[in-house]
Amino acid sequence: MTLSLLTLIRRETLDREPSLENRLSRLGELYHDISPLYNALKERFVEMILIEADFPGVNAGLIRKLRLRSPLTDIWRLQRLRPTPETPEERFYDGSISLAADMEGLEEKVKQIFHQKALLRKFHIVGRSEQMKLVAETIEKIAPTDISVLIIGPSGSGKELVARAIHENSSRLSGPFVAVNCGALAEGVLESELFGHEKGAFTGSVGKREGLFVQANGGTIFLDEIGETKPEMQVKLLRVLEDGIFYSVGGDRPSRSDARVIAATNRDLTEAIKEGHFREDLYFRLGVVKIILPALYERSEDILPLLIHFASRENLKGFTDGAIEMVLRYDWPGNVRQLRNFVTRMGALHRSDEITEREVEQFVREQGIAQKNLPVATGHTPEEAGHELIYRALLSLGNEIRMLRDLITANLPSQSGINGEFERETSFPGKTGGSMQDMERQLIAEVLRETGGNRKAAAQKLGIGERTLYRKIKQYHLN
Repeated sequence: MTLSLLTLIRRETLDREPSLENRLSRLGELYHDISPLYNALKERFVEMILIEADFPGVNAGLIRKLRLRSPLTDIWRLQRLRPTPETPEERFYDGSISLAADMEGLEEKVKQIFHQKALLRKFHIVGRSEQMKLVAETIEKIAPTDISVLIIGPSGSGKELVARAIHENSSRLSGPFVAVNCGALAEGVLESELFGHEKGAFTGSVGKREGLFVQANGGTIFLDEIGETKPEMQVKLLRVLEDGIFYSVGGDRPSRSDARVIAATNRDLTEAIKEGHFREDLYFRLGVVKIILPALYERSEDILPLLIHFASRENLKGFTDGAIEMVLRYDWPGNVRQLRNFVTRMGALHRSDEITEREVEQFVREQGIAQKNLPVATGHTPEEAGHELIYRALLSLGNEIRMLRDLITANLPSQSGINGEFERETSFPGKTGGSMQDMERQLIAEVLRETGGNRKAAAQKLGIGERTLYRKIKQYHLN
């Protein structure tokens, strides 16, 4: 552990509290200046950095430099008490650890973070967001069991990666992993693919064919886009889940398969149940455990680690600062798959050149053109899709405002007065209560409704800190 954790803390702080030095040195290496810590980060991989709150010279710009140097390193803030006033650079940290905790509590917190990061590597999940750490912990718990799992997340968010991680860390590892996209096949074809068919069962069936459930016997079958199946097919899937028994198309003798079922969907199946498109009993049988994969824009701290990871696989020369800024500002509606495709394209067209803002801008512009041809999102009504587009536009605007704020504060010689200026970022002279405030109030109210009043979830969805959300709720009388 000593080579994996670095702590940046003032010498005078340790002089005032001699016992603190012993506590922190047991966790890792201590630094009292920024430069040697940065050099240590260049020389080797570091799991985690602890930075004392209000350390001189530490601002959003510095934390960003550390992130670029080592995207997968967790950077946490060491602070005395909670809560503390929100600072402009606070949202760049992965979290805060209280120095008021005893040594045992401090060690346990660090060990927990290290364990989560080890799980991410074990399951081939690239990122450092709290959401994906929780996903990794869930995989660790359920992989050794045989219970069915329902993975919920938007297209391109990594549902099959999670399904494979569950299989590869289960007792079924030596068995096959069979994946099928239920939404890509017509119902009759899907039934034949899953359960097989007898000779002469339909036109063109010149011989008997075993289905995917037979092929997955002793292993795992992954049913992607399960929400696209018809109720008739759902009845047959329910029977397989209950006792492993099914009938091939055209067959009259039951067959049995010992395959673990993992399903995935990008739809809200509770809405499909209300509309009569999905069986409630199948939903509960599939979702003994549910794993929620958030969209990439909801875990923006994972964008940079994923970008560097994919870029290293393509042997890219690198990215300019402007290019990275644009990559981080884009909301990536196609999620991890879209980001991976972007890097693959850069590898094909610009392998020997540093990727500039111009290349990123061209890619983003082309994605925008493609999206204009899709007025309705899959699984949503036109009205819901319209609300989604408005929400994304407002979220993107908010991200740009925050990014501009961060760029300004990162280059200011002093942090004094910054918070006061930021409080006025949406207030313009003579326009108090104008359209910007109305849009912000409506957006916050809508997200609070969507999350059932869960303020932590609402803050994550809006991309702001919880204390900022509380302040906005009070400001707009949304209690």
